[in-house]
Amino acid sequence: MSVSTPGENRQVNVVKSGKSTATGGKPPADDDKPSGSKSTTGTKTTTSSKPGGAAKPGQRPAGAGGKGRRPVTPVKVTQQRSWGPIGLLTAVILVAVAIVGFGAYFIIKDMRATSAAEAKQKSEAELEKKEASTPWTQRAAAIQGIVNYRDQKPAWLTNNHKQGKLTYAVTPSVGGDHNPVWQNCMGDVYKAPIATEHATHSLEHGAIWITYDSKLDAAQVAKLAERVTGKEYMLMSPVDNLGSPITLQAWGYQLKVDNADDSRIDAFVRALRKNASMESGASCSGGVTRTGTTPYDLGS
Repeated sequence: MSVSTPGENRQVNVVKSGKSTATGGKPPADDDKPSGSKSTTGTKTTTSSKPGGAAKPGQRPAGAGGKGRRPVTPVKVTQQRSWGPIGLLTAVILVAVAIVGFGAYFIIKDMRATSAAEAKQKSEAELEKKEASTPWTQRAAAIQGIVNYRDQKPAWLTNNHKQGKLTYAVTPSVGGDHNPVWQNCMGDVYKAPIATEHATHSLEHGAIWITYDSKLDAAQVAKLAERVTGKEYMLMSPVDNLGSPITLQAWGYQLKVDNADDSRIDAFVRALRKNASMESGASCSGGVTRTGTTPYDLGS
């Protein structure tokens, strides 16, 4: 029989009257009664007031063998990381990032260089348009250090076609008799000396011939090349023992400068390119492109 009180979880043990395995068949004395137990006549009913009478999970009940089993401590299994694939993946990601970074750097660099070149060309075109209202001879005369051989030595500026090696009063030449074939002057940058006889013919067509000493610093040469490359009626070449770092020639004009950053270079080009021609409209393409100081006699 079970007796329960509302709100309590009690476990009830029922023992038959007159029999007790713990006292040899005698009812237990009052002193032996568990605390909080109740008894009835003829029948002893023991009610436990302890809510903890039930066996705990993982613990063996006290009645089964008399001893409880200790809780089993769970075993932690630690899984080691596989560092090989992780390291390989990290390396691949870093390489990819580096490639993308370098690619972006060079693309941006090229874009900036292109933009700078376009801006410079636009500025030069606007300046030439602005200066067009002033006669080119006046603009040339305003350049400090320019030598005008048209006024000083007009007799030197003959323009006959002759074969073979020729002698010139000015080095590099600013005009005079020359080879029947001109040096190609469509923005050509020659890295070795060229024949004066061909270059002089280019001047007759209105080209600007920029020359520099063969020992000039490479960075200076590069700056000169930027002014020449891709521009028609322009050519450039080194000269051994020039006597000046840089010289510029047009038909009848010459300017010597010490540095490729000299602003007079641009002023010379703007004033005299095409304008100083002795044969207006003559082409700069289709000329000799070979280097060497000996002229090539290719006919008249």
